[in-house]
Amino acid sequence: MTVSLQLYSMRDCADQIALLAKLPAMGISRVEGYGGVYGDPSAYRAAMDANGITMPSGHMGLADIEANFDGTMEIVKAMGMTHVFAPYLEEKHRPTTAAGYTELAQRLGNAANRYAEQGISFGWHNHDFEFVALPDGSTPMDLILDHAPNIKWEADLAWVVRGGRDPLEYIHRYGDRMTAVHVKDIAEAGSNADEDGWSDLGAGTLDWAAYLRACRQTSDDLIYALEHDKPSDPVGYASRSAAAFKDLWEKTND
Repeated sequence: MTVSLQLYSMRDCADQIALLAKLPAMGISRVEGYGGVYGDPSAYRAAMDANGITMPSGHMGLADIEANFDGTMEIVKAMGMTHVFAPYLEEKHRPTTAAGYTELAQRLGNAANRYAEQGISFGWHNHDFEFVALPDGSTPMDLILDHAPNIKWEADLAWVVRGGRDPLEYIHRYGDRMTAVHVKDIAEAGSNADEDGWSDLGAGTLDWAAYLRACRQTSDDLIYALEHDKPSDPVGYASRSAAAFKDLWEKTND
């Protein structure tokens, strides 16, 4: 299994092109894109090719997709992506009712149809707010997936935990919708405050062996992307977490 790296984790590296040359030595040959590396797609693709790196997946904001779908497709094609995920909604844009999330699901479904016409898979990447119950008791994540049956899911399991829910429950319920998994860890309570409470993979509190076993039962073709929302040492984080993932993968290969 070749692990991927969500490049948002590396946003504080001064030279994003030079960074690519460091990744193969860590065992990382795939990356997941985000807006910070889309400025010159052809130059970035050339640097990836020069270092034997591919970008099977990337994040695209829903507003950008709706405003300039063709522009997003130019980036997708240049980078060689086959999977696109809408990553986030700012709080001011989040629905507050079940009807609002149903409408959001419809928008996502429309985007999925447009990407499908181009042979591209499209889905939603979660944070924690999608797991906080609405006033009527419904859960936004359930509404999104249930009312947009044509979209996929990039499961950020650490954010599921921060949303107060059990990742294993959601893997079992919606595992057939998963095409990618964000792999990151939560530090011990009260530690790593400078990193917003996140940690290197394997140095935190999450039972990633159990999560990987459950994920592997859903599909042999998932994209696993390392991510840390605020690493103090991005390159060190990536190296240590790639090694930890390799160890976890081998331990769960039964």
